[in-house]
Amino acid sequence: MCSISFLVLILFSTNFFLFSLLMLVKDFCMFIEWEVVSFNSCSIVMTFLFDWMSLLFMSFVLLISSLVIYYSKEYMGGDININRFIMLVLMFVLSMMLLIISPNLISILLGWDGLGLVSYCLVIYFQNVKSYNAGMLTALSNRIGDVAFLLAIAWMLNYGSWNYIFYLETMKNSVEMEIIGGLIMLAAMTKSAQIPFSSWLPAAMAAPTPVSALVHSSTLVTAGIYLLIRFNILLCNSWMGQVLLLVSGLTMFMAGLGANFEFDLKKIIALSTLSQLGLMMSILSMGFYKLAFFHLLSHALFKALLFMCAGAIIHNMNNSQDIRLMGGLGIYMPLTSGCFNVANLALCGMPFLAGFYSKDLILEIVSLSYINMFSFFLYFFSTGLTVCYSLRLVYYSMTGELNCGSLNMLSDEGWVMLRGMSGLLIMSIIGGSMLSWLIFPTPYMICLPFYLKLLTLFVCIVGGLLGYLISNVSLFYFNKSLNNYLVSYFSGSMWFMPYISTYGVINSPLVLGSVVYKSFDQGWSEFMGGQNLYNKLVNYSQLVYFLHNNNLKIYLLLFVLWITFLFSFFFLF
Repeated sequence: MCSISFLVLILFSTNFFLFSLLMLVKDFCMFIEWEVVSFNSCSIVMTFLFDWMSLLFMSFVLLISSLVIYYSKEYMGGDININRFIMLVLMFVLSMMLLIISPNLISILLGWDGLGLVSYCLVIYFQNVKSYNAGMLTALSNRIGDVAFLLAIAWMLNYGSWNYIFYLETMKNSVEMEIIGGLIMLAAMTKSAQIPFSSWLPAAMAAPTPVSALVHSSTLVTAGIYLLIRFNILLCNSWMGQVLLLVSGLTMFMAGLGANFEFDLKKIIALSTLSQLGLMMSILSMGFYKLAFFHLLSHALFKALLFMCAGAIIHNMNNSQDIRLMGGLGIYMPLTSGCFNVANLALCGMPFLAGFYSKDLILEIVSLSYINMFSFFLYFFSTGLTVCYSLRLVYYSMTGELNCGSLNMLSDEGWVMLRGMSGLLIMSIIGGSMLSWLIFPTPYMICLPFYLKLLTLFVCIVGGLLGYLISNVSLFYFNKSLNNYLVSYFSGSMWFMPYISTYGVINSPLVLGSVVYKSFDQGWSEFMGGQNLYNKLVNYSQLVYFLHNNNLKIYLLLFVLWITFLFSFFFLF
């Protein structure tokens, strides 16, 4: 089943890519209406929008999912239910397709909820308590956004149809459209794990690694950003853009800081995803939707590769994810380490790899834009932190000697996994330049002072140096400020967000629930309701049973009482 799925998906991916090139060159889009049901004068119409953006995104999603399924053939090889796993991934891809090509809020909701449901099924795939908790946190965090989406659909009733694409330009200054935009922004923030909904993304790493590579790096978490790219007209020059800029900038900073204190390999990469999502959101909130889309695509390529390499390492390390137990992997697993380093360098923005073209352009546009000092600081400091945790990760896993024991079974012989990775390796090297030539046929003219032009490079070098210094164990133990429990715990636990969004939210409803249960269910409600009714029925049935006992004295007494009652009734009235 893996091979068939791989072939079908790669074929569709190539087709969509070629069609998107055609759309880019010809500069046109197709709006297709399909009448599903027509009954008398009522008809249900499904609409699809095919433009260069939706086709390009679909081709990338299909490319990554095809390689992830191919990779799963070996990674999930020992699983009895591998076919079920593949079916779940395919359902996920289908939901994603529906979301991408819909210009209609109702059909987007179908894809959106499909993503949420399949994501939950994939997070709890390994069926243990940790997975269930992570799945519940993921599902419930995303439900907030789903509710916002449903409210947006309800507000769209003010217009003629749910095809938002018709009304964006004409109604952008109306109050209704502003409310719809705010609700859509809330939905996108939950799906893309922005503050205060960030805690679900690292928790979702309980899923199998191929799922992390596909779902939690390149597709599901970027669905919110893609939706906001479609609604980008509403963000320009409004309070929504300003709120989003602040929130996403803080998310980027918080995730970058947290990754420097984390020791779980998958969680470091998850926090890195969160940081990059913050970068996409913040540049989108400034109105540069093409740049956000460009970074979305290039990031999807190298982040999926990074997760695949992490999966191969975890597979070889006997399912251990702690980077302190790794070391010297460059010697034992050269090919995987090579892919890992390329993906890491692309993430840092190493010149001429995929990440460089989008990140460098974003930071230069930020330098050129009219922006406050705080946002400017968040952009550049977060970029430095990205290089910092990437170098720390390489230092812990690639250099020195293996720390988990003298006997090891490390090998680079997983050829199926390596072939899956090599496809993304090529894309991580050439993808950025290819996309930049396609999306921006005429180059941006960015004129900056010499120091501002070199600021990005300087920040990266300083970040890398800092990453080496805080990883160097002998230096690290002399450092009193980083050993401060509060500093490291506050930064390493994502500013206490996982605790706030679990214990913090659940406390009051649980206390209220216990009061209701004690006072009503087990209290007056029970005494006056079910229990009391039971006692009364028992008493009445005993009385009736007593009367039906055929005792002559009782019959005569009742007869006398009945006659007395009748006489008194006639005499009174």
